[in-house]
Amino acid sequence: MPYITGANDTQLYVKDWGEGRPVVLIHGWPLNADSWEYQAVKLAEAGYRVIAYDRRGFGRSEQPWKGYEYDTMSDDLAAVIKTLGLKDALIAGFSMGGGEVARYMSRHDGKGVAQAALISSIAPYMLKTDDNPDGAPADVFAGMKDGLRKDRQQFLMDFFESFYGQGTKGVSDAVLRWSWQMAMMGSPKATLDCVDAFGKTDLRPDMSAFDVPTLVVHGTGDETVPIDPTGRAAAKMIKSSTLKEYDGAPHGLTATHADQLANDFLSFLKS
Repeated sequence: MPYITGANDTQLYVKDWGEGRPVVLIHGWPLNADSWEYQAVKLAEAGYRVIAYDRRGFGRSEQPWKGYEYDTMSDDLAAVIKTLGLKDALIAGFSMGGGEVARYMSRHDGKGVAQAALISSIAPYMLKTDDNPDGAPADVFAGMKDGLRKDRQQFLMDFFESFYGQGTKGVSDAVLRWSWQMAMMGSPKATLDCVDAFGKTDLRPDMSAFDVPTLVVHGTGDETVPIDPTGRAAAKMIKSSTLKEYDGAPHGLTATHADQLANDFLSFLKS
């Protein structure tokens, strides 16, 4: 079943690998489901059923003009879980994918979910406000949208340099090109609108809906989504959370710390 009908009849491309207890992997901005490659293979080989789908507007999924806010995107996640009949699942969101996890837990009561994971996640709140002083100023997100409108191709090529911490641990040139190619598959409209979704959505009210064991993984060297207003804040707000800080790791630790993350997933699933 390569496609599932999401909210507003949007067609979502879904990969469904292996057999066993389900693990749903939700990708970050501006990538697609392929970005979970390292963890998906290892989890499926370990006896889990791994489901990864392209967010609406990205990858091979349909590119509607609207629907790039977390209510609709969590409805898409709900459609994937319902259509595939998933129960006792682990749902894991990387970067902006953490927003879908949080909103699914509140809007859909976490139906079918036994565990959750927030990986380099933007939850609970990225925007700097009086009551969120560690967040990013609004002009950061405005600047991102301006760069995307002027030269999306170059902006995203530059973006991945800090995303993967080039100059520190980093990744190969091939991974940089692969990531850029995934980004170029995305709709320009979706790419723009999702900056507002992950940058300005206050998910703090959703945190109380996490009533399942939750793994929080974040790099202390993350310059894209700094750890203080996100990973550390989320871990404090979720009662049954386990925080794992990867010392010096950048945002894109799904690639830079691929095996470490896969092993932490496996340990968490067995806990």
